[in-house]
Amino acid sequence: MSTEQLSEDDRLLATFGYKQELTRTLGSFSTFATGFAFISILTGMFLLFGFSYGVGGPASVWAWVIAVIGQLLFALSFAELSVRFPLAGSVYNWTKRIAHKGVSWMAGASMMLGLIVSTAAVALTMGVLLPQVSPFFQFYGKASNPVDVSVNAVIIGSLTLVLTTVVSVLGTKVRSIVNNIGVIVELGASFILIVGFLFHAKRTPLVAFDTNGTSTGPSGYVGSLLVCLLLGLVVLWGFDTAGSLGEETINPRKTSPRAIIRAVIASGVFGFLLILTAVMAVPDLKDPRIASQGLAFVVKSAFGDVYGTLLLVAAAVAVFVCALANQTGAVNMMFAMARDNALPGSERLANVAARAKTPVAPPIVVAIVGILILLVNISQPQIILVVTSDTVIFALISYILVAGSFSLTRIRGQWPDPGKGYFNLGRWGLVVSGIATVWAIAMVINIAWPRNIVYNPAPPYAWYLQWGGVLIPAVVLVAAFVVYLTQRNKIGILAAHAAIPEDGSVAAPEALGHGGL
Repeated sequence: MSTEQLSEDDRLLATFGYKQELTRTLGSFSTFATGFAFISILTGMFLLFGFSYGVGGPASVWAWVIAVIGQLLFALSFAELSVRFPLAGSVYNWTKRIAHKGVSWMAGASMMLGLIVSTAAVALTMGVLLPQVSPFFQFYGKASNPVDVSVNAVIIGSLTLVLTTVVSVLGTKVRSIVNNIGVIVELGASFILIVGFLFHAKRTPLVAFDTNGTSTGPSGYVGSLLVCLLLGLVVLWGFDTAGSLGEETINPRKTSPRAIIRAVIASGVFGFLLILTAVMAVPDLKDPRIASQGLAFVVKSAFGDVYGTLLLVAAAVAVFVCALANQTGAVNMMFAMARDNALPGSERLANVAARAKTPVAPPIVVAIVGILILLVNISQPQIILVVTSDTVIFALISYILVAGSFSLTRIRGQWPDPGKGYFNLGRWGLVVSGIATVWAIAMVINIAWPRNIVYNPAPPYAWYLQWGGVLIPAVVLVAAFVVYLTQRNKIGILAAHAAIPEDGSVAAPEALGHGGL
């Protein structure tokens, strides 16, 4: 890419009021890889495949299909927004220019919270996966004791966050190399798993219509599918991270939209094939170990201990880069809000290291908060379902604020044509963003619903766990809004991060409608 193009990207950034501070080196594959790594189908499958199978059997694969379609609506809308606003902070900066600053602040804060909680949840997945690779990783207690397993997972998860933080503070180039290697490993492992499962298939694809006798409540199998949507929703979000790299990407107005959409489609196709071929390959559909041990059991059943363990190692690599991508998303969101003086301690959070050209404080903050989240729940064997469900709720609330604001902007006729050669939904844009908003509202209700099967499936039973999908987001978001009220009159681009045009005047942020700062 030419120097002229890099200068053009930097000049575009200046029209929004910001100077170029991050290293702009990411190409199309690296941007796609970050979005794909964030979604990380292997992470989600090893985390919740067993749960989904136990609730819905082989036919739960259709819940995945529904989730892919619903989330693709957001991807299409976000692709349009990334063309117009190729900025760090994705949902925050997109909404800032099409809605009131309070809406954009809550969209950014909700997504940042979701990203931090998700980083912790993914790191926790490493603690669940590694002991199945080798007993060596059972650092604490016995693998037969659920509480010991929980404590051990928190230890490994905390160590994972320390390692991802080290990679993050080394800069964009190092992070990109690690991320790209991880994505290549994940794509290869996913392909091998799918082909291997097909080779060991015990039944035809028609197994996808076998409910295995599962149902939930009076609604029958529909209720089961609604619960099984959790797997797809946990996996298929965060694709906006590809758009959040707009200030690190070369020619982001064309690169980011493609990266966002490709990440969702690739993950959707690989995920569907992985679920389908896995249930085709399991020796016995009624084996309770499928639900209790998840995809790791299916892998070792099909490939044997030696090859199965190698594939689990590849999955562990995918989980690590997924945690890294989650942390990257949280860091970019924190940096974007901090340089607008929208967070307490903004000057420190927005500071970019001169040598690495990356924010240093945000990765450390994300790691510390993530470890605290794990430590608070250290004696809870059911921590994973609660943490992952709350992650989805935070993310969907942010997506609702973005898509809802985008819909209103289109209704007002304030959304301009991006120009020839750029991604554009045209007149279908309002339909897509409107349906996406309705979909997300329905899914927030679905996931937050206080079902024992999701939040408290086994003893010890506790009311605060069962209501975890309602209480935790409500309390945290109310606290976040209080922070906004204390910070709202201070919001404005910090002088150290503001672009100075060639004529010496102060650059004004570009806005649509009544957006902006």
